[in-house]
Amino acid sequence: MTLQKPADDPFTEHRRLLFGTAYQLLGGVADAEDVLQDAWLAWNKADRSGVANPRAYLVRTVTNLALNRLTSARATRESYVGPWLPEPLLTAPDRAAEETELADTVSTAMLVVLETLSPVERAVFVLREVFGFSHAEIAGFVDRPEASVRQVAHRAREHVLARRPRYDDDPERRRALTERFMEAASGGDINAVMELLAPDVTCWSDGGGKITAARRPLHGPDHVARWLLGTLTKPVTAGVTLEAATVNGELAVLAVIGGQPIGVVTFDLLDDRIQNLRFQVNPDKLSGLRRDRHDPTG
Repeated sequence: MTLQKPADDPFTEHRRLLFGTAYQLLGGVADAEDVLQDAWLAWNKADRSGVANPRAYLVRTVTNLALNRLTSARATRESYVGPWLPEPLLTAPDRAAEETELADTVSTAMLVVLETLSPVERAVFVLREVFGFSHAEIAGFVDRPEASVRQVAHRAREHVLARRPRYDDDPERRRALTERFMEAASGGDINAVMELLAPDVTCWSDGGGKITAARRPLHGPDHVARWLLGTLTKPVTAGVTLEAATVNGELAVLAVIGGQPIGVVTFDLLDDRIQNLRFQVNPDKLSGLRRDRHDPTG
């Protein structure tokens, strides 16, 4: 039975923040929603008379639940079949108001970089750099001295800056390239696709062992273009159409059959060429692309 949350409940008030925190710590839509469900159950049982700051209390609860889940998830990902990519989340204009913090701050590329941090580093970075909590507040969330949190925050920030890919963020240029990419890929024009790819382009595809995908990253325009077009022309993808959609705050390409997404291509744009291309086709990771996605916490 789903617990119903009153509109004036602090959990409802801060839900976007709580979901954004969990999602950015875990890189998974289903995992983030599970954490919110657990956090709501804990909040429902808590003695709220002693909670002076519900927002901080809830963020601490979500952070610790996500950290517990992330620690176990990292061990599972060591045996993951092929490249691991985060779960994409549709942040189309009709969802922008609901998930504004997420749409404004986290791209797929950033989620990939966050995977290289330790669980505590990731929590401190997200809470500090994305949501602007003070070092003192974060120290309370993760049960560490403030001085230690400052050191972790500095180390995590330097780590992210060193690994964050350089890319262009001009929306009009991205829209124009996205349209050209969809036209070339839909028409099976390998030369046109290759012209849109950077000489050192790399493609990662995540099938999770559930669906055919490249087990290793592909490099170079020729390999990437041939693999991509080959995937789109397989019998299992008969009737696929390509649609532009805003995913994780950036314009991306959805592969759709019968109105349902079967994959998504996200990419980094640099000097009007696709630099890094990520193809998420694992069916277990596509729930965040459904336009009818609902909040299981009520």
